[in-house]
Amino acid sequence: MQQSLSDKRRTSLSEFVAERLIRVSGLAAIGFVVLIFAFLLSEGLPAFGEVPLDNLLSTRWYPIEDYFGMMPLLLGSLIVTIGAALTSIPIGLLTAIFIAEIAPRWLREILKPVIEILAGIPSVVLGFFGIVIMSALVRQTLGLPTGLTAFTGSLILGYMALPTIVSVAEDALDAVPRSYRDAALALGATKCPTIWMVTVKAARSGILTAMMLGVGRAIGETMAVMMVTGNAARMPLTLNSLFLPVRTMTATIAAEMGEVAQGSTHFHVLFAIGIALFLITFLVNLVASLAIFRQTRRAARLLS
Repeated sequence: MQQSLSDKRRTSLSEFVAERLIRVSGLAAIGFVVLIFAFLLSEGLPAFGEVPLDNLLSTRWYPIEDYFGMMPLLLGSLIVTIGAALTSIPIGLLTAIFIAEIAPRWLREILKPVIEILAGIPSVVLGFFGIVIMSALVRQTLGLPTGLTAFTGSLILGYMALPTIVSVAEDALDAVPRSYRDAALALGATKCPTIWMVTVKAARSGILTAMMLGVGRAIGETMAVMMVTGNAARMPLTLNSLFLPVRTMTATIAAEMGEVAQGSTHFHVLFAIGIALFLITFLVNLVASLAIFRQTRRAARLLS
């Protein structure tokens, strides 16, 4: 009797400690995000008082002559991110479907760890691969004057986002109950319609999360983009802008932060770019969360 009471006390104590550790970890994560954003605001907000708004929204980035137009950097990040998303999302989704629904079990046990290992390749290694091989291949194949273009950056970023999209989407597809597939097959559906009309639809929230995580990886990548996009702060407004050099916001911060004088206007503008990146990432995650919440509510209504 005494032994059972002591065991219960130990169990309750371990549960209490585990609960408190989980709570502290969650609050610490929120606190770190708040502190990072507060630091960005403290260093970036002075830029809006030192530089006129029309200068910040102009089309010329040339800090030596006090031109701090962020539009070329914003559009450069946008075109590279969209190109990476168009490259990685279809391939990642089809790969996840193949692994989860079509590949035999022995092949799945090989492919899943290999894809997860690919996510651990350092971005600087992929940047060197982009400079040495990918840029030369793009230049020779498309007949361009240089291979360091937004297209090359999109290909590299798409490759970097693939492991995240495949892994998360495959987990979402694998979590769909087997009864859903059996019910569709029992009603006379073949395997392909079952995958697209039943399994993929049931895993929509997880697939959307995978897409948003992949896009977030593309938005925040620095080193590989800085190495393969050419770093030309120009407005990508023409149809062939995808095949010309561009400069992204992350590459600008990484390239210029080490040489700028601390406390200068240029210094504060770089932190203002960081604020813009933070807000863009926050909006992407917010849109994904709202979409997942709506789908969850819609599924709950259908089940009720």
